Amino acid sequence: MNSEAIFGQILKSIRKKQKVSQEELAFRSNLDRTYISMLERGIHQPTLNSLLAIATALGMKAAELVGLVEDELNNLKPNN
Repeated sequence: MNSEAIFGQILKSIRKKQKVSQEELAFRSNLDRTYISMLERGIHQPTLNSLLAIATALGMKAAELVGLVEDELNNLKPNN
């Protein structure tokens, strides 16, 4: 699994836990709903500005969001 797909899964999970629709997240972050959808499906990766806007809209720091992606990527690495 690549980082875009992992980011998308994490974004969707956080959004759903907060009971926020894609449309509401798009509104809060001043982004398009279809862009949020493409991020969640792993089709696109966020720009730095988008990442900051999404994190703020979700009430978290961008570093926290990236950290969750990093943790998941590290969990996927084979143990040597």
